[in-house]
Amino acid sequence: MIAKQALEVDQELQPQAVKRELAVEDDVLVATFSTLTVRLARLTLNAFLDNVDLVVRTIGEFGEEAERRPLASS
Repeated sequence: MIAKQALEVDQELQPQAVKRELAVEDDVLVATFSTLTVRLARLTLNAFLDNVDLVVRTIGEFGEEAERRPLASS
């Protein structure tokens, strides 16, 4: 899955404190996190969801469907 590949590029900033696993199950991206504190879990998840949002919007804008759309005239 393209989203998984895009998200795997960025490693965790604190690999000793945050473990992240990404998998694809039937076209569904599954993310599993393990952190040392609840606060770190919240920060990690917020940052991850921001990245997911960016990847989804980018795929929507430039993905396969975008290839079929005519270019807007300026």
